[in-house]
Amino acid sequence: TGFLKVTPAHDTTDFEIGLRHKMEPFVVIDRTGRMNERAVGFEGLPIAEAREKILRELEARGLLRRVEDYDHAVGHHDRCGSIIEPTVSRQWFLRMETLARPAIEAVKNDEIVFFPERWKNIYLSWMENIKDWCISRQLWWGHRIPVWYCRECAAEIVDREDPEVCPQCLKTALVQDEDVLDTWFSSWLWTFSPLGWPEDTVDLRTFHPTDVLVTGGDIIFFWVARMIMASLKFRKEIPFSSVYITGIVRDLRGRKMSKSLGNSPDPIDLIDRNGADALRFTLMMLSPPGQDLMFDEKKIEVGRHFANKVWNATRFILGQGEGDRNLFGGGNPPSVRHPVTGLFNSLYASVPDGKIDFGWADRWIISRLVSRFGEYEEKLGAFRFDEAVKTIYDFFWHEFCDWYLELSKPAFQGGGAAATGAAVTARVVLGVSMIMLHPVMPFFTEEIWSMLSPQRSYLSRYRFAGLPDDLRDRSLDENVELFREIVTSIRNLRQSFNIPPGEGIKVIINCESGRSLPQRLSPFREQIMSQARVKELDIAEDADKPGACAAAGHALIDIYLPLEGVIDLESEKARLGKDLEKLAQDCEKIDRRLKDEKFRKRAPGDVVEREKARFAEMSDRKNRIERILEDLK
Repeated sequence: TGFLKVTPAHDTTDFEIGLRHKMEPFVVIDRTGRMNERAVGFEGLPIAEAREKILRELEARGLLRRVEDYDHAVGHHDRCGSIIEPTVSRQWFLRMETLARPAIEAVKNDEIVFFPERWKNIYLSWMENIKDWCISRQLWWGHRIPVWYCRECAAEIVDREDPEVCPQCLKTALVQDEDVLDTWFSSWLWTFSPLGWPEDTVDLRTFHPTDVLVTGGDIIFFWVARMIMASLKFRKEIPFSSVYITGIVRDLRGRKMSKSLGNSPDPIDLIDRNGADALRFTLMMLSPPGQDLMFDEKKIEVGRHFANKVWNATRFILGQGEGDRNLFGGGNPPSVRHPVTGLFNSLYASVPDGKIDFGWADRWIISRLVSRFGEYEEKLGAFRFDEAVKTIYDFFWHEFCDWYLELSKPAFQGGGAAATGAAVTARVVLGVSMIMLHPVMPFFTEEIWSMLSPQRSYLSRYRFAGLPDDLRDRSLDENVELFREIVTSIRNLRQSFNIPPGEGIKVIINCESGRSLPQRLSPFREQIMSQARVKELDIAEDADKPGACAAAGHALIDIYLPLEGVIDLESEKARLGKDLEKLAQDCEKIDRRLKDEKFRKRAPGDVVEREKARFAEMSDRKNRIERILEDLK
C-alpha cells in the first residue's frame, strides 16, 4: 500500500521510529487491556474484540484485499500465559555511556579476562552499543526510588535522606515515588557494599578487588558488566581480574530449569540415589565452559561408576603389604634410595626397613603421574575444569587401574622387595590421585585419605608440594606406549577370530630395521606374553609374514598371529562369510532408505541421524570382516 502502521505507544520499534519523526506517542489501550476514548468507535472494547470489529469495518468499506496467515513472535507472560501488550509509561533511567567507557577499556586492555575468550566479544558488543538503563520497577517490595513530589508546587526532590519540607515552597505535603529500584541496581554494588563501603574498612582493603567471578552467561549484561561499571565508578578499581562463564543446566528439551515449569529434579533426591560426589563429578566432566548441559539423570552413571572404580582400587591397594607393619608409620630410611620413597614419606609416614625394588612398571606409572599432574594443573589454570576432570578420569581408570595394577599383580603375589616397591608406588599414585580429585569429589576422597594417611590432617587442609620433574622418564613412556599398543592389538586379534582367552598362541612381531626395536621391547617380553596370553613370542627385524595369519600394523612394527592349528580356518571363513552376506544386505537396505527423498523429508531428524549412524557402523564392520577374510586366504 505504501503505508506503514506506526504505533509509538504500543511497540518498541515503533517508539524509536516515533522519536526520530517527532510523533506523539499517544496511548489507545488502557491498563485494563481495553481500548480508551482515543480509539474512537472502539472505546471500551477488549483488544481481541476490537481487532475483530476493525476487520469487519475494513471489509464493510471494501478496504480488505486478502487475509494471510503468518508466523509472529508474540510475547506471553511466563506465569499466567497472557499476551503482553507494550505501552509507554513514566520511568527512571540511568545514563550509561560515561559509565560504560572505562569498563570497555578494562576488558580491551585485558585487566579483566573472560573464560572462554569468546565472551569478551559478546561483552564488548553489548557495552559498545549500550542503552540507558531503566532502573524503576512497579513492584510492592524493594528499595524505593529516592524521589519525592510536592503536592503543593509539583517540585521533584531527589535526596539521600527523607526530606521533611519542600525546598521550594517549604510545605510538608510530600509523597515518595511509588516505584522501587531494579534488583540489579542493588546487585551491581555487590563486590564492595557487603565489605563495609562507603567506609574504608579492613575487609574492603583486604578482599577488594578479588580474583575470579564465576557466573552464567545469561547475566553477563544484567550483573557482570554492571558490577565492573559500579566498581570503576565508586572504587576506581576493577572488581575482579577473571570472569569464568559456566554453562546452564537445561532439561532434555533445552529449557532452562525452573520451579514454575516443574522441570528441575530435586538435587537432594539425585544425591540420595547417586551420591554427591558422583553428581558433582559428572556435571564437571560433561560441562565445557560456556556451553549448556542437557541434563539426564542417566548421565550421573559416569560419576557413579568412576567412584565405584576408585573405591574398589583402594580396597585392592590397601590389601597389599598388610604384613609389613612399618608401611604406614615408624621405621628407618630404606636401604635403597629412590625418589618415590621420598614422595611416599612426604605424603604418608615412611617406607619400611629393608630392600625395595622398583620395576619398570613402577617407574612408568610414576612418570605418567607426573605428566598427568602437570596436565591437570595446566587445565585448572586455563579454567578448563572439564578437561582437568577428564585427565584424572583417563589416568586413574585406564593407565593406573587397567594397566599398572594388572602389571603389578605378579609382584604382589610374589612378595619380597618387588611387592614392597609396588605397594609403595600404588599408595603414592592413589594419594596424589585423591589430591587431584578432592576439589571435585571431596567426600569420599577424604574417607580414602583418612585410611591412606591417618597421621596427616584432613585432605582439605593438606598442602601438597607438587611432583618433582626428575621422576618423568619420557623414553620409558614411549617404550611402554609401544608395549601397550602391542598387547591391545593382540587382544583385538584374538577377539576378532574368537580365540578362547585361555588358549596360548604364537605371535611374531616384525620390527622396522635400524631402530633397535627388539632391544627396546626386550624388557617387556614377559609382560607381553602374560597380558596377551602368548605362549610363543618372536621379536625380530624384517621377519617374514606367515600364511593364513591375522595381522595388525603400526608405525614401526607389524604383528602377525598365525592361525593354522589355532582355529578351524574353513569353519571361520564360512562363519565370517555368512556375517558378511547379512551385513551387505542390511547396508544395502539402509542405504536405499537414506537415499529415498520421501523418507528424508517425512522422518523425524533424530530417526534419520540414527539410520546414518547404523549405516556407518555396519559399513565399518563389513570392511573389517572383508580384511579378516583377506588375511585368512
